Amino acid sequence: MADENQEERLKQALWFAVGKIADEESLRRNRNVTPQFIGALMELVWTQIEAVAQDLESFSRHAGRSTITTDDVLLLARRNEDLHGIIKDSIDKEKASKAKAKARRRDSLVAQENGSIAEKHVDASDWEQACGFTIYGFLRVF
Repeated sequence: MADENQEERLKQALWFAVGKIADEESLRRNRNVTPQFIGALMELVWTQIEAVAQDLESFSRHAGRSTITTDDVLLLARRNEDLHGIIKDSIDKEKASKAKAKARRRDSLVAQENGSIAEKHVDASDWEQACGFTIYGFLRVF
């Protein structure tokens, strides 16, 4: 029952989104769009979404994963070169952005470590001797 209710809400949201896009395009092109057309288009889009979801699930299951990854999406888009290119570019930009952010965080942590390690090393010399390793070695683990 809950799945049916959720599916109905999703279909209603899709109806609204498709209707909004159809209305915008009909105004831009000076055409009329009937509610029947919007309903038929919504059903077509829903069927396509279901097929895409099933394919993505199959790809991830075949790879032995329970999570769908960008590799699965790229595999799905492999026969549409333009779409594949758009998705690939988007993924590459996102990966580059994450790599830059990670490098900035790493550089910031190294700068913080370099500024405060000497103080911690001097203050904790008795503890270091008792434990057999330095604070610097301990901090490098984290």
